[in-house]
Amino acid sequence: MSLGPLLSAAPPIPWHAFAAFAALAIGGTQLALPKGTARHRVLGYVWSGLVLVIAISSFWIQQIRLIGPFSPIHILSILVLVAAPLAVWYAHTHRVAAHRGAMIKLHVFALVGAGIFTLLPGRIMHAVVFGQ
Repeated sequence: MSLGPLLSAAPPIPWHAFAAFAALAIGGTQLALPKGTARHRVLGYVWSGLVLVIAISSFWIQQIRLIGPFSPIHILSILVLVAAPLAVWYAHTHRVAAHRGAMIKLHVFALVGAGIFTLLPGRIMHAVVFGQ
């Protein structure tokens, strides 16, 4: 495993990847720790900000061009740009079940699921994890 391919990639790919790593770690922590605490709220805002950075930065990552300069993964980015603020709003309005469901879905599908696709051959994260 070497971070070389990631560190030598053009911006915003490294920022996107490091934001995703941080969001994965914080999201896992959020799922494991008690809910409703000040720590949960602060980490939740940080996580939500990271997810928005990941979604926004994805529009400048255009190695796979299936729909003009974009790929189907960019549809997920649009969904994240809607779902993340909505999930925060659910928390503010005390709709705990809706908040929990939205946040878990964002973590599983937008981070873990999309992250798995970055491990396909020919992708930068494949080179990072498995070598050239």
